Amino acid sequence: MDSALTAQRPIGRARSPKTYGTGRVCENVECDTRLSRYNKRDFCHVHAPVKYPRIRGTFENKPA
Repeated sequence: MDSALTAQRPIGRARSPKTYGTGRVCENVECDTRLSRYNKRDFCHVHAPVKYPRIRGTFENKPA
């Protein structure tokens, strides 16, 4: 049992999170929601454009 693994603490500092500016507001004309400085998008969640995930594979057309 001399070859057991041992853990060590990471050395150095953790990287700080990326920020995108303070005081930003949703780009929708009718919305005045303040965006988080960690939100990289220009719109709030309500007004964000719909994004569809990439779907891999094929669809089978099965009769109903």
